[in-house]
Amino acid sequence: MSPITKTRVLFVCTNNSARSQMTEGLLRHLHGDRYEVFCAGTLPTEENPLAIRAMAERGVDISDQRSKSLNELRGVEFDLVVTV
Repeated sequence: MSPITKTRVLFVCTNNSARSQMTEGLLRHLHGDRYEVFCAGTLPTEENPLAIRAMAERGVDISDQRSKSLNELRGVEFDLVVTV
């Protein structure tokens, strides 16, 4: 039997501070067994503390995530790229 391959998903937004961080955390929380999830930004800044708090209120911990540039994921192949 071959190992199950997870679908690789990338969420992209400008600053990678809230929307893409939240969607990465939510998809991982709901379906991390089926998806390998990433997020990045075109002009990354830092993760918005309000996004961390909003997700925590819904039982999703994104406090260990960090804002990163698309350049950090250069060479990684994705099955799906979503812009937010």
